[in-house]
Amino acid sequence: VTPANAAALFAVAVLGLVLLFLVVTTYNAVVALRNRIRKAWANIDVALKQRHDVLPNLVAAVRGVMAFERDVLEEVTQARAAYRASDPIPAQAATSDATTQAVRHLFAVVENYPELKSVENVTALQAEIARLEDVIADRRELYNDQVFRYNTRIQQLPANLLAAIAGWRPEPFFKAGDDERERPAVDLGAG
Repeated sequence: VTPANAAALFAVAVLGLVLLFLVVTTYNAVVALRNRIRKAWANIDVALKQRHDVLPNLVAAVRGVMAFERDVLEEVTQARAAYRASDPIPAQAATSDATTQAVRHLFAVVENYPELKSVENVTALQAEIARLEDVIADRRELYNDQVFRYNTRIQQLPANLLAAIAGWRPEPFFKAGDDERERPAVDLGAG
C-alpha cells in the first residue's frame, strides 16, 4: 500500500465515521423528540381523564336543582362519553374541545341558579374542573411545542433524508376548536 493509497483510505474512513456519527446523532435526536411528544400527550391524557372523572360528580350535584336544564346536563354527559383514549390525537382534541365548551355552558347556566353557587360541593367541583382546564391548556401548549420541534427537525437536513427511510411523519398539533378562537365579548358596563 502506497502512502497515497493509505492517505485516501484514511480520508474515506474518517468521512465514513463522520457520516455515521451524523446519522446516529440525528436519529437519536429525532427519537428523543418523538418520545417527548408521547410524554407530553400522556400528560394531557392524564388531565383529560381527571376532568372526565370529576364531571359526573358535578352533573350529579346540580341535576336536582337544574331539572329544567336537561339539555345542558346531556351536553356535558355526551361530551364526556365521547372521549376515547384510543382515538387519534386530532379526534381526542376535538372531543376535549367539545367537553370544554359543554363545561363552559354548564358553568354559565349554574350562574343562573344562586342556590347552586352557595352549595360547597358544587363550588369545589367547579373550581377543580376550572383548575383541570388550566392544566390541560398548559399541557397542550407543551405538547404543541414538542410537535413543532419534531416537525421542524424532520424537515431539516439531514433528518429529512432519514425521515423517508425511518418512516417519520409530521405529528398533528392539538388545535383549539373554532369556538375557542373567537374573542369573548367583554361588557364593562359603559356608563
